[in-house]
Amino acid sequence: YEEMLELASVGAKVLQTRSVGLAMKEGVRVQVLSSFVDADGASEPGTLIVGEEEIDDMERQLITGVAHDKNEAKVTLTEVPDSPGSVASIFTPLADANINVDMIVQNIAHSTGSTDVTFTVPAAELARAIDVLERSRETIGYAKLVHDTRVAKISIVGVGMRSHAGVAATMFKTLGERGINIQAITTSEIKVSVLIEEDYTELAVRVLHTAYGLDAEDAAA
Repeated sequence: YEEMLELASVGAKVLQTRSVGLAMKEGVRVQVLSSFVDADGASEPGTLIVGEEEIDDMERQLITGVAHDKNEAKVTLTEVPDSPGSVASIFTPLADANINVDMIVQNIAHSTGSTDVTFTVPAAELARAIDVLERSRETIGYAKLVHDTRVAKISIVGVGMRSHAGVAATMFKTLGERGINIQAITTSEIKVSVLIEEDYTELAVRVLHTAYGLDAEDAAA
């Protein structure tokens, strides 16, 4: 359930997040059947979503899936005062406007006593986010607002990373070897997400599938 919830939340268009959450709460098994095969039974191709306690350690994969989301927009505020409360002055008005913020990066402070803060919002909310930030400019004290919609979020998900070191390093190395620059990173217990240039989305997904052995599984299926 946890893996499917993470995949649904980061852009995998398989199941709606709420449906998985309800199944997890009630302990209901969910079978996702192949859309390429006429199937009507548990033995047919597909994916069975169950609780972690039902999965044998020998069957547990390090990484379950790779997801991508192109509906992201990156916002950078330059020369934000490096002082207590400055970050709150950015995200409080966004929260008050019900604008969800995802990835957040605060750069090392400049010698001038300021820093750059970068974060992502849903692309559909970019215009509203810009309006909120511009109206809060005096309170925040930033120098310039820069935004970019030509980005994509790539995520790897798997409960196996709880007990295995080097999962994130493999992701970063794989992307670096293909010349794909990482603009932001966020992690959870079973997920690592990176922000990259949108043009590299398909390549990133493909090479990460290979790096974690997921393409071999697809071929076997």
